[in-house]
Amino acid sequence: MNIPEPYAGRLNALRKEMKANNLSAMLVMRPENRRYLSGYTASDPQLDESSGCLFITLRRQYLLTDFRYEIQAGQEAKGWEIVIYTTGQASAVGRLVKKGKVDRLAFEDDFLTVKLHGYLKEENKDLEMVPAPELVRNLRAVKDESEVRLMTKALRITEKAFVRTMEFLKPGLTELEIVRYLQDRFAEYGSEGPAFDSIVASGPNAALPHAVPSKRKIKEGETIIFDIGAKYQGYGADMSRTIVLGKPSPWIVKIYNLVREAQLAAIKGMKPGLLTSDADALARCVIEEGGYGPNFGHSLGHGVGLVTHEAPSLSRFRPVELEPGMIVTVEPGIYLEGRGGVRLEEMVLITDAGVKVLNRDKTFYRWPKA
Repeated sequence: MNIPEPYAGRLNALRKEMKANNLSAMLVMRPENRRYLSGYTASDPQLDESSGCLFITLRRQYLLTDFRYEIQAGQEAKGWEIVIYTTGQASAVGRLVKKGKVDRLAFEDDFLTVKLHGYLKEENKDLEMVPAPELVRNLRAVKDESEVRLMTKALRITEKAFVRTMEFLKPGLTELEIVRYLQDRFAEYGSEGPAFDSIVASGPNAALPHAVPSKRKIKEGETIIFDIGAKYQGYGADMSRTIVLGKPSPWIVKIYNLVREAQLAAIKGMKPGLLTSDADALARCVIEEGGYGPNFGHSLGHGVGLVTHEAPSLSRFRPVELEPGMIVTVEPGIYLEGRGGVRLEEMVLITDAGVKVLNRDKTFYRWPKA
């Protein structure tokens, strides 16, 4: 059976990388990587329980799983040889290593358990295991047309739900009540759920970049950060807006305007070939010159896709070049302990000419400078 697109192209691209690195096989354990390469959508129930793995040689491709997922694997992973194991995943992988006379096996060292690694080495004394988490990660960093379409749909659902939530918003509601209302709108508009734990953080809680929504009631005149994203057919959106009900204090106006200026500077300056560290610097310089450098502690943004945070990272550390087809967030922020904070986040597609902002929502304030 032939492998359908886009999975055939992805598998071919991976095999080219395997050949270039003299690898005879690759073991894929990450659920998002399994899905990206094969179309198999099962997730792992918990850290120590797997719904399967992929074993890929230069000529054959196997999906290994157990009885619980046999029908699903056959329906979703078209063109893959399905191996149903009864004595455990480790022994099934070990048998394929021996069957294929594999001498150099690539694996995801940021995901493979020490237990499975040890078993494979013990059972195959001459096997060289090569850490290579970047092989699939780098492929996923550049999105194809189908991925851009699904992510754009996820973003439209997110924005539509956000607009409805703004109509619902009023002082006295708790952060948790707002989150529940928002996520009900996700479902109403066709999402399979949130792409990550939704954040609604108000007042002092808005000074926590990854605050957990609480029973705190929102008030007029304070910052309320929304960091939200719906999931659609496996792909997620990620956007942030900062809202103030009523009249903002001068300090809010100042940091809000600064964050928006930093965001626009980064979007304007980003283009293919630019290092991710330089992209971060475009926004960071604006905030530092405004006197709030220490209050912008995270990176400018990150890739989005089958998981919320994926390659590339728009960070000062470990720079890589931006490439056409990458979808990244641009989300500078300023956080003031005990007072509040501002974060604004757009999703942008790197194009041959520069960037295309995927967001349509324009919920941004245009306050005169305080």
